[in-house]
Amino acid sequence: MKFEHLNYLYLLWLTPLLVVFIIYSLKRRKALLKQFCSINICPKIIEGFSEKRKIIKSVFIIITFIFLIITMAGPKWGYSWEDIQRRGVDIFVAIDVSDSMLAEDIKPNRLERAKRELIDFMSIAQGDRIGLVVFAGSSFIQCPLTLDYSAIQMFIDDINTSSVPVKGTSIGSAIKTCLDAFNRSAESSSKAIILITDGEDHGGNVFEIAKEAKKQNVKIYIIGVGSSEGGYIPYYDSFKKDNSGNKILSKTDFEQLKQIAKITDGVYTNSVTGNLDIENIYIKGIKKDLKDRKLKTSREKKWVERFQWPLAIAFIFLVAEFFLSSRKRSRAKSKNEG
Repeated sequence: MKFEHLNYLYLLWLTPLLVVFIIYSLKRRKALLKQFCSINICPKIIEGFSEKRKIIKSVFIIITFIFLIITMAGPKWGYSWEDIQRRGVDIFVAIDVSDSMLAEDIKPNRLERAKRELIDFMSIAQGDRIGLVVFAGSSFIQCPLTLDYSAIQMFIDDINTSSVPVKGTSIGSAIKTCLDAFNRSAESSSKAIILITDGEDHGGNVFEIAKEAKKQNVKIYIIGVGSSEGGYIPYYDSFKKDNSGNKILSKTDFEQLKQIAKITDGVYTNSVTGNLDIENIYIKGIKKDLKDRKLKTSREKKWVERFQWPLAIAFIFLVAEFFLSSRKRSRAKSKNEG
């Protein structure tokens, strides 16, 4: 047996509280009767009242409560094997972790926005193999292509400007790392790179490598993070400065990023609040431009929903509680009716 929503079972801890409340209510009722009616009147008021039936009704309420919680938890037992065929695209997401990504021209800063973009992408990706590359002055694969999205999620919080020891920014190196990884994996006609960067590049060979990506039928989709006004790069309690002592202003190079995407027939978009930008890249770009291919066929257990059983039990006890009277019919009344 397994449960779809296991957290609901924690509500069962409320059962003892319900029991205590019911016991308190029964005792409170007795006390109030003794307080407000005399010895002579009280027996007439409670004539036919069955303490035993009241307890049974209370037990029915408790059982109903328990089985409703079990129903909410979504119980499943029994399963069949089902062949699942996954189709999708091979996608590497390359995130810029250079120092300029700490600029705060967009809040909280460019790097945090880039990580938010990755989280949004993981939430809408369906059936694709996804890999993760981080880059600054050099680049490396943080997570190889995988269908296990939880594996990528594990790395997101740890991404920072110390992830790559070589300072600077080399977008060309990031693209090259992705291309090499594609070549080492199974042959695929559907490959894409998503670059999340502010566009500053110190490598100088990015356009040549973009053309190489074009030759290998790899499309590059880019999300530009930052603003045209730019922002200063935090450095301890101040900002980074050049050799003349002036604060370094980092501006997003939108034009260069647009050219890179254009070379490979990809798409460029600015990073915006919400997930409209990543939807534009993924749904209107990758899923529209690239053909899904068969990635993996696997056998998975398909568990059978059984919530109707505890729900039926809860309903039966609820109906029984409703129709069970707290008073028992007196023998005299029964004879008269006869």
